[in-house]
Amino acid sequence: MISGHATSEGTKKFAQSSKAAQINFKEFETLTLSNVGIGTYLGDADAKTDELVTNAVKQSINSGVNVVDTAINYRSQKAERSVGKAIAELIDDGNISRDHVFISSKNGYVTNDADVTLGFWEYVKEEYSQKDVIKEGDVTSGYHCMTLPYLSDQLDRSLKNLGLECVDLMYLHNAVEGQIKDVSKEQFLDNLKSVFELYEQKRDEGKIKFYGMATWECFRVPKDNPQHLSLESVIDMARKIGGDSHGFRFIQLPFNMYYDQALLAKHQQLGPKNVSVLEAAVNLNVGVFTSVPFMQGRLLSPGVMPEFSDLKPSLRALQFIRSSPGVLAPLVGQKSSSHVSENMEIMQIPSLTEDEFLNLVKNLTS
Repeated sequence: MISGHATSEGTKKFAQSSKAAQINFKEFETLTLSNVGIGTYLGDADAKTDELVTNAVKQSINSGVNVVDTAINYRSQKAERSVGKAIAELIDDGNISRDHVFISSKNGYVTNDADVTLGFWEYVKEEYSQKDVIKEGDVTSGYHCMTLPYLSDQLDRSLKNLGLECVDLMYLHNAVEGQIKDVSKEQFLDNLKSVFELYEQKRDEGKIKFYGMATWECFRVPKDNPQHLSLESVIDMARKIGGDSHGFRFIQLPFNMYYDQALLAKHQQLGPKNVSVLEAAVNLNVGVFTSVPFMQGRLLSPGVMPEFSDLKPSLRALQFIRSSPGVLAPLVGQKSSSHVSENMEIMQIPSLTEDEFLNLVKNLTS
């Protein structure tokens, strides 16, 4: 197990020695983080994809990316193992040290293990039900569980998969989305409070550095939507549990030139003002990582992306997202060496200035 976590000194050193342009790093929570990260969601649960993901993570880090995102349910635990293998090999080769890179994972989905020859529900019965990790009624929507025994179990499995003593960021994964059909909002908030208490305990134990929520709908939808969640109230909850030094510092949500609600929809409230979730995050000191930058390739089809520069479509997509105020980094799912090389060209190009970005949005929405 690799000890340590991302640090102020380590991430700054990574940025200074990186092949990427220095302007393509952002300071947040004393950390220096690349304004593009690598995601590891898609792919078959097989050895060939393991190798592709491991190599893509290594190539991305060697290209100047020090933000790596995964989840225990991605490829049925094999994504985490591929990330762990990449980090271990980079450290063994002397390319990085553990404190250079910021690694996040997610728990909450019920998952099997693709390396164990059991059917999905056979695995759940043997590994969780028979060991009292999951009890009757714990699973909601047929796929989600946020009980404390389950999340504790999953954190330990994630650390083992990654080969790490500590993960920099652990998200509660699509919690509102996976719970609200079967649980009242009041009960959900009570459960969320218990999860935050657990995460603060795991911080004290040195197993996680920060925690947050990886989401799909809840921070982007209107207030009258059952899935709506107030970011301000979530931060207030974390502060009551962990004090001003609480660990809830990050969220993840979908954002691109099609899914633009995080930027343009004012569905969050700060005091008397209705604001976008990105504006709320800036004011609440919450870092935002974004998912689906290419909408799994659909945005890259000819004629789909607005031609606001001479950059190729993939780079235009990344440029728009990473230049948006409040966004730390889009998380790019990439596996082939050619795709990594193409996407990592963005790390040599400055992001848009605030004025350039505002003019772009004005032109796109006019």
